[in-house]
Amino acid sequence: MHHLAAQWIVGLLSDRRIPFQVCGGLAAKGYGAERDLNDIDLFVPGEYFATVVRCGREYVSKAAAHRQEEGWDLTYVQFKYKGIKVEVGNADGAWIFDAGAETWVPLNIDFSRSRIVSVMGIELPLMTREDLVRYKSLLSRAVDLEDIRAISESM
Repeated sequence: MHHLAAQWIVGLLSDRRIPFQVCGGLAAKGYGAERDLNDIDLFVPGEYFATVVRCGREYVSKAAAHRQEEGWDLTYVQFKYKGIKVEVGNADGAWIFDAGAETWVPLNIDFSRSRIVSVMGIELPLMTREDLVRYKSLLSRAVDLEDIRAISESM
């Protein structure tokens, strides 16, 4: 079902020419991780965020809002498509928690650095391997460490 949810969000964004960058477990999968996905995570530039929320409104499961949770401090919306959570973050003003330094640091999403990779048969603009490993290293949750290990082993 994850591929259907990915096709849905990619279609919604592409049809409107909204730039985006996939991160999280789906990006890790693009670089060799094989664990089951919990959800689909991606970012859009702030100027497009309201459009994404409006266009996907029939699938909203968690309203667009600024939240600080699980190592993240950002504005995002959660959709549920075919039972799969799709979380779209506003790239403007996103922060992550550096577990080692015990402080919040900005997560600078650079859309120009996306790498196009085929994942689940869909061409996706992924966060670069280096940027993904960097942010997962900062968060250092069990799932992040698992992804880092799998990405390293696949190189």
